[in-house]
Amino acid sequence: MRDTVTKNWANLAELPTRTLDELFADPERVASYATTLDLLGGTIRFDWSKTHLDADLVAHFTRLAESCGFATRRQALFSGEKVNITEGRSVEHTAQRGVGNEESVDLAGVLHARMRGLVEAIHGGLLGEVKHLIHIGIGGSALGPALAVDALTRDGAMVDVHVVSNIDGCALEAAFAACDPATTMAAIASKTFTTIETMTNAASALAWLTASGVTDPYGRTIALTASPDAALEWGVDETRVLPFPESVGGRYSLWSSIGFPVALALGWDEFAAFLDGAAAMDRHFLETEGFDNLPLRAAFGDQYYTRLRGCQTRAVFAYDERLALFPSYLQQLEMESNGKRVTLDGQPVSGPTAPITWGGVGTDGQHAVFQLLHQGTVLVPVDFIASIQPGDALDPAHHRILLSNCFAQGAALMAGKTSDDPARAYPGDRPSATILCDELNAGTLGALIAFHEHRTFANGVLMEINSFDQFGVELGKQIANQIDTGGVSFDPSTEALLAAAGIGSQ
Repeated sequence: MRDTVTKNWANLAELPTRTLDELFADPERVASYATTLDLLGGTIRFDWSKTHLDADLVAHFTRLAESCGFATRRQALFSGEKVNITEGRSVEHTAQRGVGNEESVDLAGVLHARMRGLVEAIHGGLLGEVKHLIHIGIGGSALGPALAVDALTRDGAMVDVHVVSNIDGCALEAAFAACDPATTMAAIASKTFTTIETMTNAASALAWLTASGVTDPYGRTIALTASPDAALEWGVDETRVLPFPESVGGRYSLWSSIGFPVALALGWDEFAAFLDGAAAMDRHFLETEGFDNLPLRAAFGDQYYTRLRGCQTRAVFAYDERLALFPSYLQQLEMESNGKRVTLDGQPVSGPTAPITWGGVGTDGQHAVFQLLHQGTVLVPVDFIASIQPGDALDPAHHRILLSNCFAQGAALMAGKTSDDPARAYPGDRPSATILCDELNAGTLGALIAFHEHRTFANGVLMEINSFDQFGVELGKQIANQIDTGGVSFDPSTEALLAAAGIGSQ
């Protein structure tokens, strides 16, 4: 298989590079490379026509996917096989949305029912008056909830949610300042219930509740974990422990009990719509073949620019303030998943893996970083994400100008502009893709996130890597622990920094 994969990459590298202008000479270009997906929450349009993909590239990438065993690995993912081979684990976040191994789907239903009962009990006042939730986690236990809450509660929430991830005490103090301790609950999100940043913040949150006169702080604490025994030992009441399976990874855990703050803020019906939107994308990814498979199509484009054009970064700009946290969410999803240097069998990869994901919101980015995108010396593929329906009730001119700028940026990157003045010349032929929702709601947001999860997996298959471990996260943690416990010497620079900060390593 390896020889076939190598040959397919070599064949791809030999294909001629065509400009976007040349590709758009085809009158069917948009019809062929822009596809709509209908969901209960509305339609999403995925337009990859402004990328350099063409029929030859697609045919060769399709053969590459076949030689990499894409269909087999996709089926293994959904069947609950141990696709995370370095850790010997299944990867079953799709089961949390109702798509996957039947037993895992049934278990997810049971755990969701438990979470729903607690959410509705809180909304019904059975645990006293609750106006605020401080959700404490880090990485996927925080980024996903923060994104969904911020995106979907701009018009108000049933419970005010504050997500805290940073060990920097300033972050936790800001949440304390925004909450009344008498009406505040704390949610501790940790797969192992040992993550040092999360557990340190959790202890400080309980100390704040106690110091503020809350007589039973543990009774106002919810544990979201794959290690319920550890949560019980820490002191959380059994009725307030919401487990999720070990087979659900941190950056894919939003659909499990880690989504508790989303359900608490929105209500269960909206959280169910969020799950349904993701499940619709799951079914599309599982049942659709070749270039018609939208996440796989996106991965073809990603691999073209990273592997064949040497692009080291990919930019994501959301022309919707509600999606301001989306680029940060994608950074972890894509870079932690695919920032690897060895293949599934432990051999060095033969080319680059994940590019650096970065971005922001439009139109802010236009006045900050788009200079580099239009006239810089590096080629950066750009994804634009927008919604046809506005998220505000102001003069429609706001949203019209917003969308006009979004579409104009893609057009300008492609077309460029000639000028006798070199400083005013734009080279053009710069790629972008656009994801356009009819409306941003729980269902379409769920589908957007699931699309990027599957896009990340498809990229991993094409690169022959394991997208589901993250050993690179551990080394820095180990050294930080060595500093904390002492007795270990480091390089002279680190020793000098420790001394300057008054932190002894001896």
